[in-house]
Amino acid sequence: MNIEKICVVGAGNMGHQIALCAALAGYKVACTDISQEMLNKSEGFARSYLPERVAKGKLTQDQADEAMANIFFTKTLEEAAGDVDFVIEAAVEKIDIKRQLFADLDRITPPHAILATNSSYIVSSKVAGATKRPEKVCNMHFFNPALVMKLVEVVQGPHTSVETAQITMNLCKTMGKTGILLQKEIYGFVVNRILTAIFNEALFLNDMGIASHEEIDIAVTNALGHPMGPFRLMDLTGIDLSYYKAMERYRETHDPRDKPSPIVVEKFIKGEWGKKTKKGYYSYE
Repeated sequence: MNIEKICVVGAGNMGHQIALCAALAGYKVACTDISQEMLNKSEGFARSYLPERVAKGKLTQDQADEAMANIFFTKTLEEAAGDVDFVIEAAVEKIDIKRQLFADLDRITPPHAILATNSSYIVSSKVAGATKRPEKVCNMHFFNPALVMKLVEVVQGPHTSVETAQITMNLCKTMGKTGILLQKEIYGFVVNRILTAIFNEALFLNDMGIASHEEIDIAVTNALGHPMGPFRLMDLTGIDLSYYKAMERYRETHDPRDKPSPIVVEKFIKGEWGKKTKKGYYSYE
C-alpha cells in the first residue's frame, strides 16, 4: 500500500512530535485534537522548531518549508481523517476513550486505511473490536520525545494481518525510525516492561524512605549509565500517564501490586504531573 496521507489523533506531548516526524519524512499530515489550545501550541511548536533546526544546520530552508507545508492542524476529526491512508492514535491512555475513537475512525476513514495506536501499554486487540477492520489495527509505539528517539515498537496482535504489520514496519523506516516487530501481544511490550521494573523498584525505595528521588536518580545515572533517572523520566513522560497506566492495569488484574505508588497518586491529585505542569518530582518554573 502506498501511504501518502497520515492522520495523527492527539496533539499532546507525543502526537504533535509524531505528526512533525511524518511531515519531515514527506507525508501529508493532519494533526487533530479536541482541544484548540493544544492544537495552537502544537502549531506554534512546529513554527519555532523548524527554523531552529535550520539555524543549527540540521535542516535546509527548503526542507523546513516543505515540512511546514505538509502539516495542518484541525479540531475536526472528519476533516483530518476523511481521506487518509494511515492513522496514528495518540490520545489519553484510557481504554473507553480509545475504543470510541477507533469506532469513529472506522466510520470516517477509507476502508483501506490502517488504524494504529501509539499506546505504550494498551494492546490493540482491546480496541480492534470497535472497528470492522481488525486486521488493519495494530500498535505503533513511538518513544518520547518522538523527534529524537529512534525506536518504534510495532505489535502484531492475533487480529493483525501480516500485511498490516509489514506496512507499519516500512512506515517506521521511511520516517527514519528503527522499528522492532513483536509477533505476540504482551502488556508493556519490550522497553516498558524493562522500564516498569526499574520504576517500581525506584518508587518502592522512595516510598519506604530509603532514598530520596534525587539520590535514586543520581545512582541510576552515575552507576548504571542511564542518560536520565527514573523520576526525571517520569516527569518527562508525565506522572498523569504513570497514574492512568497503573489504574488501567489494576482494573484489569485486580492485583493490589498493580495499583499506582502512593507518591504517584499524591502527585496526580495535586496536578503535579511533571514538565507539562511545571512541577513534578522536580520544579520546572
